[in-house]
Amino acid sequence: MFVPATRCTQQQTSSDVFSRNTRVVDQIFILCFPNSATFRVLVKCFPQKITTMAKWGEGDPRWIVEERPDATNVNNWHWVEKDATGWSKEKLKELLLGLVVEDETAFCEIKETSKLEGEASANNRKAKLIFFYEWVIKLDWSGHLKAVGDQSQGKKVKGKLEILNLSEEHDPEHVDIEVTTDKNTDEAYKVKEVMRKCGTDVIRKQLKQYVKELRERYSQGIILPTKDGKSAAKEEPKSSTVNKAKQEMNKVINGSSISQSLSLGVKIRTKKLETKEMFECRPTDVYRALTDLQMVKAYCGGESTIEAEKGGRFSLFSGNITGEFVELVPEEKIVTRWRCKSWPEEHYSDVKIHLHDKDGSTELSLSQTGIPESEYEKTLIGWKQNYWERMKSCFGFGARLF
Repeated sequence: MFVPATRCTQQQTSSDVFSRNTRVVDQIFILCFPNSATFRVLVKCFPQKITTMAKWGEGDPRWIVEERPDATNVNNWHWVEKDATGWSKEKLKELLLGLVVEDETAFCEIKETSKLEGEASANNRKAKLIFFYEWVIKLDWSGHLKAVGDQSQGKKVKGKLEILNLSEEHDPEHVDIEVTTDKNTDEAYKVKEVMRKCGTDVIRKQLKQYVKELRERYSQGIILPTKDGKSAAKEEPKSSTVNKAKQEMNKVINGSSISQSLSLGVKIRTKKLETKEMFECRPTDVYRALTDLQMVKAYCGGESTIEAEKGGRFSLFSGNITGEFVELVPEEKIVTRWRCKSWPEEHYSDVKIHLHDKDGSTELSLSQTGIPESEYEKTLIGWKQNYWERMKSCFGFGARLF
């Protein structure tokens, strides 16, 4: 218990204050200062600083805590958490179910939720807002080709949609969305491509809206106002990088950055590779095998991601092959910037693949420039063993079926 000392007045001297408080000071500080004479010397030298106690409400800087009438969580120092899981589930369903995606060729709609698991919370620590959320979302969708001219409306196509990495570690614009169909037909593929290309941006906007409303709703009341009624909230700054691996995979590759990188190091001697391969299937089948995520995963194995559009990235064979799509002409041509993990850092080759219909079969012509000279044989064998032979074995493209 603190015993308030007497303030000095104009009539009082510091020695008067000292004499009246010596006995009290000895009692309180005897444990801290075994030789109480030491403290009495300090008091005598600095009576106004030591013997005058800080008073509540006078703005004395020695009060290290904020004045709060309710004395609750002073300075918002303690950890406070609000559970937002229940609200989040309802909000995500509200934003995603019934969502329509369409263009001039097809109509798609998200029908129901097959899986919605995860959690969300808002937290306050030292007046900083921190949001945690992580969700695994799987949705069922259906669609059909639109009637065009004399062509009637297409058959109903069903499929699934999975949102892979919705969490505070990823901006909604970077969330990966995987779209699949229940049937492997040309019509189903066309409808799926509309859902993937047009639906990805629409879904990401809805997820961005969810994050916005989560922050607005659960930032209220979690941080107590200061004595002047102002909010002390300081939202935790979010890192602009998702993680190093994803940042490297998503890095935009262009000629200037490559040339700059190479100019800083040793000049790389390169070779050009040209090869042809025959497949006993239509060009559309080979094209899909090289651009459709589910088909690519079937023969690549490991972790693979692919965005089959201009500027889209791909990562195959658990990150051993990465690159970017430069040009895509369905059933005819694929142009990419392509590299192997073992190549010199930031060095990419240019790959051009042409597909030619040969009486029901497909001739694939590949031209690749910029291959490091020491990696030429390995790359040539890699295309043969890891691409062409696996595709033929997996999909039966190596033999004509009667």
